[in-house]
Amino acid sequence: MSAHCQLTGVKPVFGNNVSHSHRRTRRRWDPNIQRRRYWLPSEGRHVRLTLSARAIKAIDRIGIDQAVAQIRARGEKI
Repeated sequence: MSAHCQLTGVKPVFGNNVSHSHRRTRRRWDPNIQRRRYWLPSEGRHVRLTLSARAIKAIDRIGIDQAVAQIRARGEKI
């Protein structure tokens, strides 16, 4: 499962671990990605989406139909 959100497009970000002696090693911060299944009433089927926790809250707020429209506007296939 790739670590990116289908709705918001959030991806891992990269940086450094910095030790007490200031030695730097590379690290990455992964987003909180979850796989959720939603009923899409306009198409009469379920869709499985890979979403960040923030995007799940956004779908609760704006509705699944508008969220799917935004995902398709970004060019992703559902």
